[in-house]
Amino acid sequence: MGKVLEVKDLVTTFRIGKKEYEVLRGISFDINENETLCMVGESGCGKSVTTLSIMDLLPNNGRVVSGSIKLNGQELTTMTAKERNGLRGKQMGMIFQEPMTALNPLLTIGRQLTEGLRLHLGMSKEEAHKTAVAYLEKVGIANAEERMKQYPFQLSGGLRQRIMIAMVMAVQPSLLIADEPTTALDVTIQKQVLVLLNKLKKDVSTGVLFITHDLGVVAEIADRVIILYSGCKVEEGDINTIFSKPLHPYTIGLMNAVPNVDKDDFEIQPIPGTFPNITEEIGGCRFHPRCPYATDRCRAEVPAGMEVEPGHFVACHKVEEEMRK
Repeated sequence: MGKVLEVKDLVTTFRIGKKEYEVLRGISFDINENETLCMVGESGCGKSVTTLSIMDLLPNNGRVVSGSIKLNGQELTTMTAKERNGLRGKQMGMIFQEPMTALNPLLTIGRQLTEGLRLHLGMSKEEAHKTAVAYLEKVGIANAEERMKQYPFQLSGGLRQRIMIAMVMAVQPSLLIADEPTTALDVTIQKQVLVLLNKLKKDVSTGVLFITHDLGVVAEIADRVIILYSGCKVEEGDINTIFSKPLHPYTIGLMNAVPNVDKDDFEIQPIPGTFPNITEEIGGCRFHPRCPYATDRCRAEVPAGMEVEPGHFVACHKVEEEMRK
């Protein structure tokens, strides 16, 4: 399998007032064809900023300072805005959390679906219409011809999200970024959307970067998982490893905070402390103020990522010291 996306040492900053603050602190990862990489962490950890950095959609006060982003071997950070705009929608597509804000309320579903097909694939009006209808049917939307004539406000949240998926996948991008696309949906529709994404991924051999804070969704869709904390990658591994052998104290804390419905007397164990603001200056490991195992070394020295076993990476002094014993 070829690599669709390669991100290396990515640093992104936001300017607040006269000062720039790091939001992403040198994160690295890659995604292969027909693979789903889930990025997990609390709100504010840098998940959405990662997607916006890749898509070149950062707000005016944000910028990629250093690092590399390669899509199918092409370096994105050195491209002009026009060149990257040509890739957006064609080679990489994005599904947002709230489809009502992503869809244009003034245009019909048909107009919005066919626009990308005509622009990126050079289809005629008739070809684009036929393909759009086929993809609406593929994502399980009945009466597709009638839906093409409707406006976003006439559809439910679940239908709008399916339309967004159809719109992105019809162009058959190499990379699909899904930023918490099931958060606003009820559990039944959420399950259907996850099954649909898995099927379309295999049909098109697309690499998927799936952003979520829901470990139940991760278990359902992920091949590999990255745990982010305050802009730093603290752990990475395949889905089985992360769930069965989590090593970083933060990853373990996330797992312990999930209710265990198999036990009658389960007790949620929240992670102590509060998530840091990006303006907070924290020396050493960013997690140390909340970590029960923090030492003086943790407060002074940023942990380097280490591979504890093939494909399983952790950035933690405690884990490193235990591996040396």
